[in-house]
Amino acid sequence: MKAIIVGCGRTDNYIAKQLAGEGHEICVIDRNPLAFEKIGEYFPGYRIIGTGIDEDILVRAGIKNSDAVISVARGDNTNAMVGQIAKCLYKIPNVIVRISDPESRDFYEKQRGLKCYCPTLVSAESMVRIIKEGV
Repeated sequence: MKAIIVGCGRTDNYIAKQLAGEGHEICVIDRNPLAFEKIGEYFPGYRIIGTGIDEDILVRAGIKNSDAVISVARGDNTNAMVGQIAKCLYKIPNVIVRISDPESRDFYEKQRGLKCYCPTLVSAESMVRIIKEGV
């Protein structure tokens, strides 16, 4: 599988290393060159400094031949835009974006057809389950 990951924070870094370790071809995009220090010098994938909403950057990253795009940058709007570019313009079959706001997640899933991961909901649901188990 060939995948593009937009963002190189803690979550993105883990995803990139996991997939690369399984032999997948990974390209990570982040606008902050210092973010790549976290991924380490021995990361076998590609690194591009830039923003995932820049189509030229996505083309350099290989979006035309990618199987998946994962956008876990800091902002919901950026992630949604990356997801829409990948899904609508490049017909990428597997696109997932992190959307922190539950209401926005509903909109992007129902109205735009994006696969969304919402850490706010996952955390809240997990905490409610844990607290109920203790009662």
